[in-house]
Amino acid sequence: MRVMVLVKATEDSEAGVMPSIDLFEAMVRFNEELAEAGVMKAGEGLKPTFQGKRVAFDGPSRTVIDGPFGATRELVAGFWLWEVKDMDEAVEWVKRCPNPMPGPSEIEIRPLYEASDFGEVFTPELQEREESLREEMAGG
Repeated sequence: MRVMVLVKATEDSEAGVMPSIDLFEAMVRFNEELAEAGVMKAGEGLKPTFQGKRVAFDGPSRTVIDGPFGATRELVAGFWLWEVKDMDEAVEWVKRCPNPMPGPSEIEIRPLYEASDFGEVFTPELQEREESLREEMAGG
């Protein structure tokens, strides 16, 4: 099972406050554990939303919205992509994570869709094309 693990933003992360060296070292150790266990497939921190943009869609119309974006606790400050056996394993890994922020924070875990979730809409031809794209992106 693949999951996206989302580190939620805080006022500090949205202000661009960098982590302490102790927190940075603890997170690197945790990432090393994830990698050694074969769980972590990707992971990055995100810059604050004042450096970002959103594109709003309404039919053929596209509107670009400059950051910062409101509702800080609903924003994402970083992510991991993990492969775990089930949601319980993902929760156990998150519980081992150092607090990613200097104060209170939250981490959200969301399962990724798999091909089987789409039923007959995801035809064998589309599955083949998608797999070809994944191989190309992976350099293989």
